[in-house]
Amino acid sequence: MEKAAADPELRRALRRAAWNARLAVRRALERAPLAELAREVREAKRRVLENLDYYIEEARRSLERNGARVHLASTGEDALEAIASIVGSGKTVVLSKTMTGEEIGLREHLEKLGNRVYETDLGQLLVQLEAGTPSHIIAPAVHISRRRAARLVAEKLGAPVDAEAAPEEIVAAVREKLRSIFTGADVGVTGANAVAADTGSLVMVENEGNIRLVSGLPPVHIALVGVEKIMPTLLDAVKAAMVQAGYAGLYPPTYINIVSGPSSTADIEHHRVPGAHGPRELHVVLLDNGRRRALRDPLLSEALRCVRCGRCLFECPVWSQAGPAWGGRAYKGPMGLAWTAITESEELAGELAYACTQCRACDAACPMEIPLTRIIHGLRARHASKLLGWNPRPSLPAPGAAPDSQ
Repeated sequence: MEKAAADPELRRALRRAAWNARLAVRRALERAPLAELAREVREAKRRVLENLDYYIEEARRSLERNGARVHLASTGEDALEAIASIVGSGKTVVLSKTMTGEEIGLREHLEKLGNRVYETDLGQLLVQLEAGTPSHIIAPAVHISRRRAARLVAEKLGAPVDAEAAPEEIVAAVREKLRSIFTGADVGVTGANAVAADTGSLVMVENEGNIRLVSGLPPVHIALVGVEKIMPTLLDAVKAAMVQAGYAGLYPPTYINIVSGPSSTADIEHHRVPGAHGPRELHVVLLDNGRRRALRDPLLSEALRCVRCGRCLFECPVWSQAGPAWGGRAYKGPMGLAWTAITESEELAGELAYACTQCRACDAACPMEIPLTRIIHGLRARHASKLLGWNPRPSLPAPGAAPDSQ
């Protein structure tokens, strides 16, 4: 973290991104009733998390009824094994930005099996080209300056752009390089913003258009989704996607994709035939990887409401200095510490928690009203208790509440 904080180019890039994101979120909140939508999403998520096993089973039944093949993965290793059995080796695989895939090391695993794997989200591709880790769940390459992005695209992709290229030139060069890869891909892997339990539909929100290509062009589509993304109904799932986009400052989203099964046609005698112009196969991997354990943990359970908007990072003074250095493998910033504890290592999350200033800016920013400051304080206290062998102090009281008298 000290090295990151001492990098002036990184700090400038983070400050610019945070400033632009705050303005975009403010405009979105002025244009749409996002606060009311967020309240409705919180209530829907509460219902799911109180009956998670029921909704996992309902989602599985609905997905299978639509023709999808469902794989229940208890751990990241289980998910990797399931996806590897579908993909095999020697294939061309295109990925949309999926933090769940980053969580389990999916790209690296598929590459080790001898596959050619390409990130197609521009930010995630830049992270892949620099062999780094994403700094933000919505804007993974926010720490990469325009000049560095141009150098990476020129050196790693062989694209004809110079160091002073405008963002439009960089995007055009990447688009040209990826077009032939999209059309020749054997497998497309996406995440999902939400899964509708009642209809078995995947809801995916985006602005670049790459998710449409990843989920629509290859003959096989794999969706890797955490079980906490399940919502009761399709309407709830769309609301969750809208809240995520709005509080990320990307409102209105350019595309909302709803996938309810493999492609098919019934235009000949109304006989449904799978595999029309889109994928012949849809596989959905529902991943636990610590989520159900977190549901039983009074400190971490509320983090499962997260819609991955990333707003807490843009408001955080620590993340604005350290960027991708403040977090685990996949998840960074305030929400990232909670999710690092859930999916990776509570010890690592506890170590990182000492950098938190406890300013509560993340609490005020969160549309799901997750008490992130209290969670981070609790992780720090747990780490200290193990390290020093004493009982931690109680977690911080909720904002506005009087501390317990001792």
